[in-house]
Amino acid sequence: MIYPRLLTPPAESFFLFGPRGTGKSTWIRARFPNAPRYDLLDAGEALRLLAEPAALWHELQGLPPGAWAVLDEVQKVPAVLDSVHRLIEERRVRFVLSGSSARKLRRGGANLLAGRAITVAMPPLVSRELSFEMDVAERMRFGMLPQAVTGADPVAFLRSYVETYLMQEVKAEALTRNLGGFARFLEIAARQNGQVTNVAGIARDAGISRRTVDGYFEILTDTLLGGWLRAWRSKFGNREARGNKFFFFDPGVARACSGRLPYPPAPEEAGPLLEALVWHELRTYVQYRGLHYPLHYWRNYAGAEVDLLCETGGGFVAIEIKTSRRWDRRFERGFRQLERELAPGRLRCFGVYLGERPAQFGTVTVLPCLEFLRRLWADEIIRS
Repeated sequence: MIYPRLLTPPAESFFLFGPRGTGKSTWIRARFPNAPRYDLLDAGEALRLLAEPAALWHELQGLPPGAWAVLDEVQKVPAVLDSVHRLIEERRVRFVLSGSSARKLRRGGANLLAGRAITVAMPPLVSRELSFEMDVAERMRFGMLPQAVTGADPVAFLRSYVETYLMQEVKAEALTRNLGGFARFLEIAARQNGQVTNVAGIARDAGISRRTVDGYFEILTDTLLGGWLRAWRSKFGNREARGNKFFFFDPGVARACSGRLPYPPAPEEAGPLLEALVWHELRTYVQYRGLHYPLHYWRNYAGAEVDLLCETGGGFVAIEIKTSRRWDRRFERGFRQLERELAPGRLRCFGVYLGERPAQFGTVTVLPCLEFLRRLWADEIIRS
């Protein structure tokens, strides 16, 4: 089954980056069915253009102005970007340039077209693309990659994804020479998914240096395999925790990296997995709406915490996420503490839980997870 994606193509040339398996190629074929396409994962095609990058110019210069052309996995043959640049400038051809990340292109000194192509990211599926017809517990366990959602055996797919794609991609792109160290790092970091990241502890447990761990996290962020949730600092920041959280881009991939995939989520896993799912939806929502609001979490040294905090044009939105099926008023402690730090009336508070019914407790709106996601995509949570 193919789900309609919410990503809208830009009007001009663009780089489309994202991990494999998110549906980039399927989306490109649906949106640009008649465009000439070069699949650089095809070894023969890649070798041909490596030997003669200028062949792209000769083959596409006859396209009419405004026509589209597609280069899939462009990081495999970065030399063709000189011809792409010339075709954009002289023939006004528009390009879709897809790949897993810009890391290899940047480090190889490739022509990144000097702003003539914007950058767009393709995330995994979101709830709205599934018409909100999803089992939250299943998506916490197996994630939102299209094949994990629609495939008959998500465990086999995700194990293969990690074992063959992640490691082979790292090896093929020469992102690190120490594959054993990287594999140990992946497992340990995945077990801390969505928690305050202990870089020194990961380095110790993986038997690698702290500097190497920092470099591995940089690889994950550059290849869009994860991102940081930074601690928010108020004007009273001396009373607030400073550690940051790292989220893998997909809960199912994180569980596969951690070795926990064959088992139902343990109680200590469930909270971070639900947070990761909601973080993914919020991050994608902000991207698709073009809002550019950063996401944070907040915690003070007394232990009061809010899982997600977003400063919008209309004030702050605070979100507390619980796997409980019953909302406990104790979950609101972070809201009450944070309200003291902000101007009155500038904070909207939402509780997200696995219960069945919405509820209102003073200024706190409590919503079942799917209802929260429906309201998010109806533009009722984040306001510009």
